[in-house]
Amino acid sequence: MAEVTSQKVRAHIKGVDQTPRKVSLIASLVRGRSVADAMVILEHTPKRAALVVKKAIASAAANATNNHNLDSKTLQIATLSVTAGPRMKRFKPASRGRALPFQKRSSHILVEVSGTEKVRKKPVEKKADVDAAPAKKEEKK
Repeated sequence: MAEVTSQKVRAHIKGVDQTPRKVSLIASLVRGRSVADAMVILEHTPKRAALVVKKAIASAAANATNNHNLDSKTLQIATLSVTAGPRMKRFKPASRGRALPFQKRSSHILVEVSGTEKVRKKPVEKKADVDAAPAKKEEKK
């Protein structure tokens, strides 16, 4: 019987132009679920951050199935973290010629997906056909 091993596969999305607070609300909806369930939940979530989190999970799932030979039916979200990215400092015009500072926040998303490896089939051995390549007899004259 083949050994079943599980692996963790990562996907990063950096520099998302949304605050980490808004993105982490969506991430908490799907944290710890299976990839298929998470995709259905995110498709029906009416928030802008849902699209970005969905893309991150889809990227991790594609990495797992294509690069690491994991079974797509067994994929679970092991880790889904949202951290703060760089902030851009800007100013907003106010009355009487003043300028009020504000920051445009960005976030980084890390997704780790775990699953089991696909069972590889043994290659079929080819039988040597004796009849396919008849041996030529050399005749002596």
